[in-house]
Amino acid sequence: MYVAVKGGERAIDNAHRWLAEERRGDAEVPELGVAQIREQMSLAVNRVMAEGSLYDPDLAALAIKQARGDLIEAIFLVRAYRTTLPRIGASEPVDTGAMACDRRISATFKDAPGGQVLGPTFDYTHRLLDFALAAEDVPPPEPAATAQASGTPMPRITATLGRDGLIQQEPASDETPTDMTRTPMEFPADRALRLQALARGDEGFVLGMAYSTQRGYGRNHPFVGELRIGTVAVEMELPELGFAVEIGEIVVTECETVNQFAGSRTEPAQFTRGYGLSFGQTERKAISMALVDRALRWQELGEEDTGAPAQDAEFVLAHADNIQATGFLEHIKLPHYVDFQSELELVRRLRREAEAAAGPARQEAAE
Repeated sequence: MYVAVKGGERAIDNAHRWLAEERRGDAEVPELGVAQIREQMSLAVNRVMAEGSLYDPDLAALAIKQARGDLIEAIFLVRAYRTTLPRIGASEPVDTGAMACDRRISATFKDAPGGQVLGPTFDYTHRLLDFALAAEDVPPPEPAATAQASGTPMPRITATLGRDGLIQQEPASDETPTDMTRTPMEFPADRALRLQALARGDEGFVLGMAYSTQRGYGRNHPFVGELRIGTVAVEMELPELGFAVEIGEIVVTECETVNQFAGSRTEPAQFTRGYGLSFGQTERKAISMALVDRALRWQELGEEDTGAPAQDAEFVLAHADNIQATGFLEHIKLPHYVDFQSELELVRRLRREAEAAAGPARQEAAE
């Protein structure tokens, strides 16, 4: 007979102390500070903020430190903390058209209005390990010889196509979208809800779905119309004043893809859009979002359902959240002694019944 392992609170407390010891590592090595993580692991911080739905670089850096670099665990910590915060109101929609861009590129027009701004990117690096970074007391790099982000709004690339009627116009709406952090998601989900789920979704999962559309599972052939990274103002309307005031700034990444559309009986041939927006410099996430967003629009555009996973909204949105996936996956590590005993007894009973039924048959065969 199998019996439950006993340990209780003492074993759990020891496990937590051991975890803290492992997190600290060798005491002879200087401890990482939250400020170091925030400033030198900014892309990890950005991902935690994006998928944790909380823009706070310090808290994201703290979560990464506490989670020993496990970004999904850090995202879990940030989301858990987020639920304890009071909600005092809602901000106005951010105006990404007025973004002060650190990086802004287009794959559709070489001479884009406003120019191409390469900004900080891995795109042109050789992907070779830089062993100089392993040296102690590495001097800081020299400032880049480039212009600082400009506050002058850069025209949108899609506006160029829009002037000629070559791209579908997005319908404007004053309706407040459903907040999926406060209301459980229901299907069918509208586009605003889908974009929220993709913004909070696991980067690797959304990337995999986006890659599948490029390989033919969804007939999605995109061009990056525009990718921009920069600072936008966050405004909030104060009832006492009767107008919106700026309460801060955040860094976001925005991507608009341009996709082919053969047209229909009611609409001429034109391009359509995919859209992605995420906290911080998270361009892989924003591009992936845009590709999956466009794949999920097949029905509203009257396109054929090819049966591709990226076209199935319920499949994509129900499996994109890494916190839900982690919780369901890791709960099987917890005690399931009673369930297993039930399964074990069932298997034993089936074996006894099978052996009893096979007994006479074996006896007849022996005779």
